[in-house]
Amino acid sequence: MPYMRVYEAILKYHVAENNLPSAIVDTPAKAAAYLRSAMETHPVQEGFYVILLTRRNRALGRHLVSLGTLTSALASPREVFRAAILGNAAACLCGHNHPSGDPAPSGADIQLTRQLREASKAIDIPLLDHVICGTVEGDPLGRGYYSFREAGLI
Repeated sequence: MPYMRVYEAILKYHVAENNLPSAIVDTPAKAAAYLRSAMETHPVQEGFYVILLTRRNRALGRHLVSLGTLTSALASPREVFRAAILGNAAACLCGHNHPSGDPAPSGADIQLTRQLREASKAIDIPLLDHVICGTVEGDPLGRGYYSFREAGLI
């Protein structure tokens, strides 16, 4: 007589760092400031984060989607929006850093932002912005960040 194997799976998922001060994140400058402390933890690696937001743009927390290398961090809409769905976010902001200090977007950054924009429409969780953090010294504009929303790409 064959035996049937029975497995039990438990899904335990830590969605976001929520021990941060609750802040209103409604501008690219505020998003960059909210992400900087996390990005300073790994200054020579690109880190891709999603900030989970309420309907009124109050941060629920931030989630590290991917920690990459000096020049890239892998991220896909699936991982970004998994955190947003499990975290019960009404909206989200994405952000990553450029260890070089220059926040200008690469071709891959632009392509990923387009994918995230389309995915956000499909699942009805608005992507408010994608912010690239650099340094004030490394930014030709002297701001230290780049906003896809301000550039008209979201």
